[in-house]
Amino acid sequence: MVAASAGVSAATVSLVTSGKTAGRVSAENIARVESAINELGYVVDGLGSSLAKGRSDIVILVAPDVSNPFYAKVIAGVRESIGKDFQLLLSVTDAGQTPAPSDVRRLLALRPAGLLVDAPSSAFLDELRVPDPMVLLDAAGVASDAPSVNFDVAQGARLLAEHLAALGHRKVAYLDSSTGTTTFQVRREAFAAAAAGLGLEVVATTSSTIDVGTSARAFTQAWAGWSRKGTTAVVCATDTHAYGVLQEARVAGIAVPQALAVTGFDDLPYSESSNPSLTSVHLPAFEMGRLAGKHLLALISGDEIERPDLSLEATLVVRGSTAVPAGL
Repeated sequence: MVAASAGVSAATVSLVTSGKTAGRVSAENIARVESAINELGYVVDGLGSSLAKGRSDIVILVAPDVSNPFYAKVIAGVRESIGKDFQLLLSVTDAGQTPAPSDVRRLLALRPAGLLVDAPSSAFLDELRVPDPMVLLDAAGVASDAPSVNFDVAQGARLLAEHLAALGHRKVAYLDSSTGTTTFQVRREAFAAAAAGLGLEVVATTSSTIDVGTSARAFTQAWAGWSRKGTTAVVCATDTHAYGVLQEARVAGIAVPQALAVTGFDDLPYSESSNPSLTSVHLPAFEMGRLAGKHLLALISGDEIERPDLSLEATLVVRGSTAVPAGL
């Protein structure tokens, strides 16, 4: 129908829809085919193409919470690498929760060219067991043969501990993520180890999903006990958790940073303009997505990856939410 409407051959239509027109189809015929496609609402049969090639042009990104602004940067980085050749499909579930391996496996019926899996646990990967090309993101501490692009989150946690200790804090609380992914375990354990060596006591730990409302409630429920223990700082596993703490601290009349220092992880865009601005560990999300996309393209093409396990530097951005504790 498209060929008849455009007055060209079916082979010409195929060249246009597959993007293989260079030196083979005139600009006039390309315009006629594209006009006919738009007029008829024609959609290329991707399933038929994927059966012929053995795979589709789809790449699946498995992530725990794309509503988090952090993932907007990851996705932008991935798309910069793969966007010209592949379509990016997101596999997500409830906020702060990693999709189940069974959910991801159902998507394999689409014959994806490869998978990108963000913040996995070893248990998730063991259950997933997919033959497709796969690259891991933010998978520090996870044992896998798959190439990975990670953040040095342990270094970031150590920088937080050093910063708080240098200000004179001695008793801190830790607000963790309840997702159970390995990256948060690495952050928590690295902070605890560094704190112990610097004279910082982690007097309490609690957790919530990565959501401002639930983290605010977790802080409200825990604060009385933390306060009795002399807590002067709260270390949050993500900036989103920290936003909830800042919100409830204002409601309760707790002065930040004078009475309570608050820190986060991720350095989200809002952290610079929050009230007060948030001290946070910066993680280069865009670069992680870009490099993971490059790794996956190499796997799809059968090329060798020179550095299959990359670790990107974490840095500390000090802002207004941390200061010398009152009385020092």
